[in-house]
Amino acid sequence: MKILILGATGFIGSAILQRLASDGHEITGLGRAPEKARLKWPVARWIKADLARLTATDWQPLVDKHDVILNCAGALQDGLSDDLVATQQEAMLTLYAAAKSLGGRLVVQISARTDGAAGSQAFLRTKRQADDALVASGLPFVILRPALVIGRNAHGGTALLRSLASFPFVLPLVHAESPVATVSMNDVAEAVSRAVNGSILPRSDLDLAAEETPSLAELVRLHRAWLGLAPAPVVTLPAALAKPVTWGADLAGKLGWRSPLRSTAIAVMSEGVLGKRRGPEGFEPAGAAATLTECPSGVQDLWFARLYLLKPVMILTLSLFWLLSGLVPLVDPGAAAAHFSAFLPASAAMAVTLATCLVDILLGITVIVRPMARRALLGMMAVSVIYLAGGTLFEGQLWLDPLGPLVKVLPSLVLTLIALATLDER
Repeated sequence: MKILILGATGFIGSAILQRLASDGHEITGLGRAPEKARLKWPVARWIKADLARLTATDWQPLVDKHDVILNCAGALQDGLSDDLVATQQEAMLTLYAAAKSLGGRLVVQISARTDGAAGSQAFLRTKRQADDALVASGLPFVILRPALVIGRNAHGGTALLRSLASFPFVLPLVHAESPVATVSMNDVAEAVSRAVNGSILPRSDLDLAAEETPSLAELVRLHRAWLGLAPAPVVTLPAALAKPVTWGADLAGKLGWRSPLRSTAIAVMSEGVLGKRRGPEGFEPAGAAATLTECPSGVQDLWFARLYLLKPVMILTLSLFWLLSGLVPLVDPGAAAAHFSAFLPASAAMAVTLATCLVDILLGITVIVRPMARRALLGMMAVSVIYLAGGTLFEGQLWLDPLGPLVKVLPSLVLTLIALATLDER
C-alpha cells in the first residue's frame, strides 16, 4: 500500500515508518523539516509541509496518491513552535474533508486517552475534537490510543523518566504513586501494521496498554535498574513544589522549547496515565519490565539520562553569562572603553565598547529562543574566538600571560560546544 505518514520524523512516527517499510509498503513522510529525515530514513519519500498551513487544495493531491493516511502528528502544548488547534484539530478537519471528497481513504489516528482530570487541557481537547470529527466523517478509520510509549529511543516523558532514574542518591518525584500504564513502541507499530492490513477492522477505537500498571515510582525504579544503577530511595515531593518548575517549563515552551515538565504533563500525571484494556483481539502488549529487558541499555543511555536535565541549565547559564558580559560594562562605559584607548581614539573606543556590549546582549537573548538557539551558539563561539584574538593582539596578553586569555574564554567555549551538541535537530 501507499501510506502517507503525518509526523513521520517524531518519536512514534519514525518507528512506525520503519515497521511499515519493512512490511513492504510504500511510505511518504510529511514534516516541517525533512532534510535530515531523508538521510536517516532514505526508505521513505519525503514532503516538506506544515500541517497548520495546508488547505483543502493542498491536501487533495496528497490524499489522492495514497491508500492510507497515518496521523502521528501532535504536540503537548501551545508554544512558539506549536499551535494545537491548527495542527491537531483544524488541519485534521481539512484532511477529512479532502479524503471524503476523493471517495474515502483509511485514516489511522494515533491519539490518546482524552477523558479524565486533564481532559480540558488543550492537548487532549483538540485530540478529542479531531477524533470525534473523524468518527462522524463517514471515513473508514482506526483510532489507537497508546499509553506511555516506551522504546529504544527516548523523547519527552520517556526521556524525563530516564533522567529522574539517574539522579544521584535519591529519586525526587511528584505524584509518585500515580499509576502509569505503558506500551512498548514495538507493540504500537504492530497495532498500526494490523490496522493497515485489515486485521483490525475499520471504525475501531482501541486502547493500547500492557496488563500491569506500575506506579510512577515503580516505573522510575525499573528504569534505574535498566541503567545499571544501584537502588535509591524515592523522595515524594508535594505537588506545590512542581508549580515553579511548570511555570518555567511553560515559559520555555513559549520560546519554542518542548519540555516534558510543562503544566499539561503535570496535570495528566496528577491522575496518572491510564488504559482501559480495550485493545485489539488477541493482542497482548508487553509490560514495562519486559520492554526494557528486550533492549538492554548502553553507556550512551546513561550519558543521555544524566545530561538531559542539565541541558536547560547550560542554556540558561550561557544566556546569563553573555547578558551580564554585555550589561556590566554599561554601568561605567568610560572605564570599559579605556581598554581600547591605547590603540583607538576615544570616540572609536566608546563605539567599539557599545557595539561589543550590544552583541553580547543579543547573543544572551537569542540563545533562549529555540529557533534561534543554534545560530546564537555558533555566534557565541565566533565572538569568543574574536575576543581571544583581539585581547592577544591588541593588549599583548599572549606575551605577558600565555594562558590568561585562553583560561578566560575556554569555559564559555566548552559549555557552548556541549550545548550545541545537545540540540535536538528534529
